[in-house]
Amino acid sequence: MRFGMFVPQGWRMDLVGIEPAQQWEAMVNLARHADDGDVFESIWVYDHFHTTPQPSSEATHEAWTLMAGFAAATSRVRLGQMCTCMAYRNPAYLAKVAATVDVISGGRTEMGIGAGWYEHEWRAYGYGFPRAGDRLGALREGVQIFRDMWTKGEATLHGKYHQVDGAICAPRPLQGTSRPGSEANGIPMWIAGGGEKVTLKIAAEYADYTNFDGTPEVFDHKSEVLKGHCDDLGRDFGSIVRSADYNVVIGETEADVEDRLRFHGELLRRGGVSDAKVEAHVENLRRQPAVGTPEQIVEMLGNMQSRGMTYAIMYFGEAAYDRSGIELFEDKVAPELAS
Repeated sequence: MRFGMFVPQGWRMDLVGIEPAQQWEAMVNLARHADDGDVFESIWVYDHFHTTPQPSSEATHEAWTLMAGFAAATSRVRLGQMCTCMAYRNPAYLAKVAATVDVISGGRTEMGIGAGWYEHEWRAYGYGFPRAGDRLGALREGVQIFRDMWTKGEATLHGKYHQVDGAICAPRPLQGTSRPGSEANGIPMWIAGGGEKVTLKIAAEYADYTNFDGTPEVFDHKSEVLKGHCDDLGRDFGSIVRSADYNVVIGETEADVEDRLRFHGELLRRGGVSDAKVEAHVENLRRQPAVGTPEQIVEMLGNMQSRGMTYAIMYFGEAAYDRSGIELFEDKVAPELAS
């Protein structure tokens, strides 16, 4: 199994109490920790502007600015976003940004892309909030523009949602011309989301990777839907890597796990979240698949690997304050599942 790691950027109130002038240091040091090791193949951020579980004045650092910073500060790990919202940036412009990050990084960029969902920040930033069908239509046209920009160096599309006319991408990404296996899309594309009629059909057509629910029953069902779309399109289902994201709360003992859960709740309280929302969040977190001892998490991930989930992206909510959970995962979970 392959592993990625989210770097805290504030969106989930995971930089609360760290002074703004010190937040980049906290983030880049975690990125370098992953880069210096051999467990995590990639590092990831979210593409959001306002915090969750509720909007607040706490920091949320912008995803693609972080991509460029991490590209310059690391040398091995791949760089992804889970996932970029298509509507937040013109797709030709975003293709150009991603190509530049790919050059800075020496060919290490991943493109996680989706239709977007966080209505509050959509409206706050003046994007409106189109119905789901329109958001998905814009996603489909955008990934077509990406592919043309990256593989041909130019895109023209007179679509319903996007219009570009001879948009040039120079330089093109390093990937697609120099990295075996990435020729189809240039920069590898992760189509995120489990919508069965549209999102997974777009994934069957364009994705190098998918990312959807990582619980056994839902994962199995979404995989079957994806396979059906691949069969309809004549695409090799096995050519798409299926991934999932996991909130990791790991401890040597169940008591250690409970201590970490309490800390997660305390971060939200410091960020101004009400006690009721904190308690609901912690209770939901407690029931998630990657919460437990190393042995329990190894068992869960091994089961998911047997179902075809071969790339797990791990989120450690306390990482900016305490790396011991990451280190425990590196020492006792990853070696049991390493490819």
